Amino acid sequence: MDSLTQIVLGASVGELILGKKIGNKALLWGAIAGTIPDLDVLLNPLLDTVTQIEWHRSLTHSLLFAFLVSPVLGQILQYFYRAQGTHFWAWTHLFFWGFVTHALLDCFTTWGTQLFYPFSDYPVAFKSVFVIDPLYTVPFMILLIWLMRLPRASQRRRTLNYWALAISTGYLLWTVVAKQIVNQTFEQAMQAQNIPFERYETKPAPFNTILWTVNAEVENGFYIGYYSFLDSDKNIDFVFFEKNHALIDKWADKDKVRRLKKITNHFYTITEGESGTLIMNDLRFGQLEVFPKPGADFVFMYAIRENEEGGLDVATSRNKIEDAGKVLKGLGQRIMGNKNQP
Repeated sequence: MDSLTQIVLGASVGELILGKKIGNKALLWGAIAGTIPDLDVLLNPLLDTVTQIEWHRSLTHSLLFAFLVSPVLGQILQYFYRAQGTHFWAWTHLFFWGFVTHALLDCFTTWGTQLFYPFSDYPVAFKSVFVIDPLYTVPFMILLIWLMRLPRASQRRRTLNYWALAISTGYLLWTVVAKQIVNQTFEQAMQAQNIPFERYETKPAPFNTILWTVNAEVENGFYIGYYSFLDSDKNIDFVFFEKNHALIDKWADKDKVRRLKKITNHFYTITEGESGTLIMNDLRFGQLEVFPKPGADFVFMYAIRENEEGGLDVATSRNKIEDAGKVLKGLGQRIMGNKNQP
């Protein structure tokens, strides 16, 4: 999830564990604990593009990291706050649960989180929440701001924190239920249209859990479609995208290509760029348009070209939002059930 959301969740965890003893300082340290796992991006300047992608949400998001680092930080904080009646184990719990809840929340997004790194690089991804979701973050943040204004010994303060955790957790549970409903809807629509899908994945569109999209794989391509809970019917307009995987077969034995295929979970298409460059389009994050368009850019694209040494250079090419207002307006209209492309 985005940094603000992780700060809010971490602050709530800090309040739960040490708020009664040290008040708003517990929220501060909880927010710091909720931020630490994402500091893995500080190594990006030292890593190539493919390794950057693999490294993010690996070690610092793992259970091993939580078990090993939490006691160290717990001991350090206990030294500074020993006069306030705190305990080493309380600080250890604050950091441990700050790290673990951060990683678990990330598991609900599309990117995936390597919880069991380094023993497994499997990315746990429930794909039921967009990386930024105001309906999760805003109510949570409002309740935290409210409780921060109350005395640390106040029972109402703890009650507000319980409500904040309960509402946010309940929302995550809703997203899992919603995903199962849209899965059935997409399956029925594909069967009705005789689309012989081999596998598919669904995920919410940006900033909400009302509008969902599907990537359905067939032999030579992918079908992409959208469905909103506010649609007047369950007829879905699927758009076909050619795989063009044969274009990259010449580099099939290259390590970076194999790793990129794994990163995308093989949900990718290939298009030709300039001067022998091939573009790998990562379908997991879709296009900026809520009306799929063959030939339009995807949010995440990897430009691959052969260098003079015979190796491959890979660069991340992210789609530029030229008219954010138009994109958001189209998203809002589609969420409300408008299927007519503006």
